[in-house]
Amino acid sequence: MVLFALLLAMSTSAYAAGTYQEGDMGQEVAQIQSQLNALGYKVGEADGDFGAMTTAAVKAFQQERGLEADGVIGPSTYRALMGRDIPVSRDSSTTAVRRVIQTAMKYVGVPYVFGGSTPDGFDCSGFIRYVFGKSGVSMPRMADAQFELGQAVSKQRLQPGDLVFFTTYAPGASHVGIYLGEGKFINASSSRGVVVDRMDNSYWGPRYIGARRVL
Repeated sequence: MVLFALLLAMSTSAYAAGTYQEGDMGQEVAQIQSQLNALGYKVGEADGDFGAMTTAAVKAFQQERGLEADGVIGPSTYRALMGRDIPVSRDSSTTAVRRVIQTAMKYVGVPYVFGGSTPDGFDCSGFIRYVFGKSGVSMPRMADAQFELGQAVSKQRLQPGDLVFFTTYAPGASHVGIYLGEGKFINASSSRGVVVDRMDNSYWGPRYIGARRVL
């Protein structure tokens, strides 16, 4: 138990300090992968999934730059690779945000099922409830109730992990997703299952009604 608690504390500290490593997912990872590809350290598609190919590419980059070749992107590696300082954690919720996004990304491709709230099939709000529940955050079942949680966030101030809401089959908040950054969000679409979409595309753009920050 003591060893587990120590490992957990070390992991949390690493996330809070701002590191990227194998198992991480999200838009920041996709940017890192794009830069590695551009510099000739091939990771394949910049899909935002920090896997074994990305780790190998990071190690190769670190070795050539005289950095510790551990495959982890900390402040020194990030600065050498990206040409800027690693982003500062926005607050103590950073670990929870990453966990939520990592969990959500695991279910891309899961089919849509009306009323679904398990990996066998999700509807939009069931997906949110399941993903946040995996991080210990209890959520109401319906999108309109989820729209009452946390604090309102303007579109200009959206951050990864925020819930974004749309009006679709019914007035008000009838669809919900998780913002990933750079205008993208992940959601359980009734036509395509769990997918990553752009908020400003021709379908979602006119239907956006607001966002809430719960983490």
